[in-house]
Amino acid sequence: MSDSNTTDFTNIFTFILLGIPGLEAAHVWISIPFCVMYAIAILGNFTILFIVKREPSLHGPMYYFLCMLAVTDLVVSTSTVPKMLSIFWFNSREINFSACLTQMYVFHCFSVMESGILVAMAFDRYVAICDPLRHSAILTNRVVAKIGLVVVLRGSILILPYLFLARQWPYCRTNIIPQPYCTHMTVVNLACADIRVSSYYGLFVQIWVNGLDVFFIVVSYTQILRAIFSLPTKDARIKTFGTCTSHLCSILVFYIPRLFFSLAYRFQQNVPLHFHVLIAIVYLLMPPMLNPLIYGVRTNQIQGRLLRLFTHNGT
Repeated sequence: MSDSNTTDFTNIFTFILLGIPGLEAAHVWISIPFCVMYAIAILGNFTILFIVKREPSLHGPMYYFLCMLAVTDLVVSTSTVPKMLSIFWFNSREINFSACLTQMYVFHCFSVMESGILVAMAFDRYVAICDPLRHSAILTNRVVAKIGLVVVLRGSILILPYLFLARQWPYCRTNIIPQPYCTHMTVVNLACADIRVSSYYGLFVQIWVNGLDVFFIVVSYTQILRAIFSLPTKDARIKTFGTCTSHLCSILVFYIPRLFFSLAYRFQQNVPLHFHVLIAIVYLLMPPMLNPLIYGVRTNQIQGRLLRLFTHNGT
């Protein structure tokens, strides 16, 4: 009798994404703010890419890194949100096993890349403030390209074992994923095997990426603050610090939701499942939506180019 009630998913071909468990009746209404956030993310990041491409005065290291940030935000959000909205709107919950692993890889890979880009932007701010006369000599286009390549390779290589490990496990418990997109631990937790290797490697990546990147950012800003406080006038200090506020806001937007997501996952026994899933969605959408708004509002060059663009179109 027990054998007849046990489904064998060892050679699984399809996962079922539940969306937000417990809130299925409200999926359509819940999707509205997420759809708006995704639309803002797409429009905002493409606008950043368009403006930097069209404006020669923005062809510098800070804006090249900003373009890299925009691309990673576009990829992370587009790899997950369309499927999530199809679940909310059309109840399209099935996802192919290979597609799920691909989504998982792209999501984690580009998240690691985004963290690396924030470190590169911190280094750019450090050189610009602490050694301004050599900024253009240090951060040449070739150096910026090499930094970008290192960021891409680091993300691609570090996350590749996620894919290999997830593929090797047998899946015989269930094929239901209790959230609207595939992530590393939500997938491997469905395996009927000892997944400690996946769990330990995932923890290693989190510590290596988050810990090391935050360390380098803190070191960069420690030196930046020392340079700022050594300036002779208050106006000079405020003006110099103002060049860092956009980057600092992007750091907070990226790492604070990640911290809440990590805490919610670690203490998920005490957190309602639907709250945990909502935090995961916010963690996914906040940086892509807010980064272009932050840089659009805080960066005078981007503001000026936008105003000229709209003024030109208006006339």
